[in-house]
Amino acid sequence: MNDSAQTSEYGVADILRIMKMIPHRYPLLLVDRVTDIVPGQSAVGLKNVTFNEPQFQGHFPARPVMPGVLIVESMAQTACILVVHTLGAAAEGKLVYFMSIEQAKFRRPVVPGDQMLIHVSKDRARGNVWRMRAKVTVDEHLAAEGLITAMILDE
Repeated sequence: MNDSAQTSEYGVADILRIMKMIPHRYPLLLVDRVTDIVPGQSAVGLKNVTFNEPQFQGHFPARPVMPGVLIVESMAQTACILVVHTLGAAAEGKLVYFMSIEQAKFRRPVVPGDQMLIHVSKDRARGNVWRMRAKVTVDEHLAAEGLITAMILDE
């Protein structure tokens, strides 16, 4: 399985594979690669934060900081990738609706030049509703965490 646009035998998904799995696109696609997937259990996404991203023109020009809501969105997208990967090809491109974020905490600023590792692990899944624990680390330091609930719908 050497096609880079496919999930490898090691559970890695590049940006082309991610875009087949979830409908998000620039500027709101906030996962560049998935470095590890254990179907039905966990995934690790990667987001390279660069100064070229549009949010840094206004948040904040003198000291650019990644908005917390976009960090939460990166956690939700990584969770979505885990759900779609677990459910298989039939789930690709379906919408996974973000339902809630609980216990969200931001521990350190994320700034241009940082590489976010987005760790998600299934807390529980009942029918089409999944709840996942999520955390973002930068240089092995906790930057953010929360409990995400999402629902995949057949439309």
